[in-house]
Amino acid sequence: MEHILSLFPDLTDLQQKQLETIGELYPELNQQVNVISRKDIEHIFEHHILHALLIGKYMNFVPNAEVLDLGTGGGFPGVPLAIMFPQTHFTLVDGTRKKIGVVKEIIEQAGIKNVRAQHIRAEDIKTHKFDFVTCRAVASIDKLVNWSRRLLKTKEQHAIPNGLLAWKGGDVEKELQLLGKKEYTEIYPLGPLVPEELAEYYEEKYIIYVQR
Repeated sequence: MEHILSLFPDLTDLQQKQLETIGELYPELNQQVNVISRKDIEHIFEHHILHALLIGKYMNFVPNAEVLDLGTGGGFPGVPLAIMFPQTHFTLVDGTRKKIGVVKEIIEQAGIKNVRAQHIRAEDIKTHKFDFVTCRAVASIDKLVNWSRRLLKTKEQHAIPNGLLAWKGGDVEKELQLLGKKEYTEIYPLGPLVPEELAEYYEEKYIIYVQR
């Protein structure tokens, strides 16, 4: 938690309490339903919650914006983002009912009001549109673009156009070759943002933005 507070010193008391709460809940619930690697659960703050929040160093979600977290799994990055941006509306979806059950329990116990979790696949979302689609460790970037594009609003209200935000690791330049040459993308490196003791873990971690 100390790394989060050093990078985001303006978090309110409520936000800090909610982040601490989810950091306590995940290890407990992960024993019942494995949503985070059991080898990594002890690093819930440094490797998972902070990982999600780092998008806040590159952009802000505006009040009343709508964000879809696709294939949310145990609620990442959606749950921490809902805490960081309490005026933005988050919808978290996943095709695995047990994982969504964990997310709902986390949301309820932490008292996060601006988020809902649904057991549904992206292709079953027929009419609702969103400003951004987020995802972490779901699929290759070309598949994510194909799944998310029809779910994005045409009306813009952010500093950057609506689009996909994908948390990725490894050789992202190679992965971006899966996209057509006309796609506009940006790579947000996470390594330079974190303290030295976390630099090795975040060295090859990025957020890829693909414009609608």
